[in-house]
Amino acid sequence: MRIGVNVPNFAPGTDPEMLRQWAQTVEGLGFDMLMVSDHIAVTPDVAEQYPAPFYEPFTTLSWLAGLTRRIRLGTTVLIVPYRHPLLTARMAANLNRLSGGRLVLGVGVGWARQEFEALGVPFRRRGALTDEYLHAMRDAWSDTDDYDTQPIPIWVGGNSDAGMRRAVRLGDAWHPLRFTPGWLTEAAARLQAIADEVGRPAPPMTPRIALQETRDPVTARDRLAGVGTIEQILADLDQIRLLGAGTVVLDPFNGDLTEIRQPGRAWLTLAAVAAHHTSQEDR
Repeated sequence: MRIGVNVPNFAPGTDPEMLRQWAQTVEGLGFDMLMVSDHIAVTPDVAEQYPAPFYEPFTTLSWLAGLTRRIRLGTTVLIVPYRHPLLTARMAANLNRLSGGRLVLGVGVGWARQEFEALGVPFRRRGALTDEYLHAMRDAWSDTDDYDTQPIPIWVGGNSDAGMRRAVRLGDAWHPLRFTPGWLTEAAARLQAIADEVGRPAPPMTPRIALQETRDPVTARDRLAGVGTIEQILADLDQIRLLGAGTVVLDPFNGDLTEIRQPGRAWLTLAAVAAHHTSQEDR
């Protein structure tokens, strides 16, 4: 199982130097992937969770591509209805080509109603638009003379049945976000059932979990996977691996804005995870 990291690309304290340090740390520790989030208009509903400044993902990943050599680059998740599909297809194809085929496009339908209104995109049609735009993007990429890119993996986000169905029909992987440890076991069975209904193979799972190390064990029933002592975090990763996930993405932002300015604690936890993962691969 490969491991990626969701790097904060928003909030006071995020600037080019901080993004550079994150990229060098994540790649230097041997992780497989660096991912960033997506918002365009930081409306009040967005700012409540992801305050400005917000670094747009395609611009940010293009810059980070020049600062890295090996690590894959991705979005978790790009909000598909926000951009014309041919614009997204062009930017993604160019980024993939310029980075040497390192792009993974995690996608979702979005949730911030005020941001949809600011962009003039109908909120109620976000699911249908996502489906339509994903088809259009794949059609555009099929013209390899024009778009000049290798295939770009699409990870479809969304923890609901609708998200699973979209992943089965249109995705290369299913990318659920932040859940309790037991939830994924049940969801994996549901994904397979949906795939059987549709008559297609179930896509690989590539979940994104929290990353928050605590001194004492977290025993609450609603504990998120990736939250707890380092032993709990490693056990969660082992469970996800045993469920067959090909990649898991660690998300070190848990709502505390001081973590943006002072990422050292998260880096120490990532170093412990990387060391454990390397020792497993060496066995």
